[in-house]
Amino acid sequence: MKTKAVRLYGKNDLRLEEFELPPIKDDEILARIVSDSICMSSYKAAIQGPDHKRVPKDIDKNPIIIGHEFCGEIIEVGKKWQHKFKPGNKFSIQPALNLESNPYAAPGYTFHYIGGAATYIIIPNEVMEQNCLLNYDGEAYFYGSLAEPMSCIVGAFHASYHTKSGSYVHEMGIKKGGNMAILAGVGPMGLGAIDYAIHCDRKPSLLVVTDIDESRLKRAESILTVEEAAKNGVTLKYINTSNIENAVEYLRSFTDGKGYDDVFVFAPVRALVEQADQILAKDGCLNFFAGPTDPNFSAQLNFYNVHYNSTHIVGTSGGNTDDMIEALNMMEKGLVNPAAMVTHVGGLNCVPQTTLNLPKIPGGKKLIYTNIEMELTAIADFREKGKTDPMFAELADIVEKNNGLWCAEAEKFLLANAKPI
Repeated sequence: MKTKAVRLYGKNDLRLEEFELPPIKDDEILARIVSDSICMSSYKAAIQGPDHKRVPKDIDKNPIIIGHEFCGEIIEVGKKWQHKFKPGNKFSIQPALNLESNPYAAPGYTFHYIGGAATYIIIPNEVMEQNCLLNYDGEAYFYGSLAEPMSCIVGAFHASYHTKSGSYVHEMGIKKGGNMAILAGVGPMGLGAIDYAIHCDRKPSLLVVTDIDESRLKRAESILTVEEAAKNGVTLKYINTSNIENAVEYLRSFTDGKGYDDVFVFAPVRALVEQADQILAKDGCLNFFAGPTDPNFSAQLNFYNVHYNSTHIVGTSGGNTDDMIEALNMMEKGLVNPAAMVTHVGGLNCVPQTTLNLPKIPGGKKLIYTNIEMELTAIADFREKGKTDPMFAELADIVEKNNGLWCAEAEKFLLANAKPI
């Protein structure tokens, strides 16, 4: 079986290649990838190469396939796993394998024959042994790709914690019915966090979302509306803090001066972290949800409040399998719709350039369909491109009917009409 895949050979060295996959072993599974979304973590792996914790040192001789937010269809199942998986099943992958032999090993970083930026892959035994190959019954493949970033959000909400006065027992999860703030919260992951906060079973009563980009705030408010939040018992406020003289005082005013029980920071900016610290309530939890590229990134925190007001800080990197199963279940039931994360769509051919330039490309998630050839295109540009290309004109019609969001109908049309790679 031949596959086309984007492989990492060294720092800033990504290559789209066609090569032969070996026959699967009895404990392996052959699968076809349909969709993969590009994560900032893949950018970090691509620029760091063998210096990255998850990437092997010998990729110059044994390259790895990148991409870890993928969804596809099982083609062939080795004897060991035929009782559990069948050809034709849709699947998603939890990439955080947490192997004893290598805790950093993960599809998209570490393996020669499995990664999201490919047409066909071989899923190794370790993935199934760790219960990280997950059945997916949703209509659209791209939701399965977004399950991994959604699981990171779910995991962060679960990792936050609170205590009762006089007790050292940690009560895990955000404070139910409490005050929550999401700072720099209208990027792709922030939108997922707003959606989850409104629709999960442990909601805040007040949710304040801040940013300094008015256009992104407007887009967020049009997708995740104040009215939808109210229907679910959440008072939602979008705040542009760019022109507010005393943002800390202003944000605390929504809580009658008490502060916020849970504050999520979605950008690695020192001033933002310090602002988060200053708006914490007693027993408030600051959740740092922003992976900095600078290993020396730091900020000043008020340790008087740590001692006397029991404020605390947590951070997570990724979600676990239970978090991903929860994300998949919520998407299958229509409780959350992470389509708002997606702002660009492309084919496998655009993965190397897109990955290496990811921080410079505005917008949210870059969604890749691995069996087609298509330049990376912003959803907002479909109508303009449709003036010369009928396929984009039809895609523009479809997404405009869906509040400007990518959707199952758009995916189905694209896969039926785009140029195969």
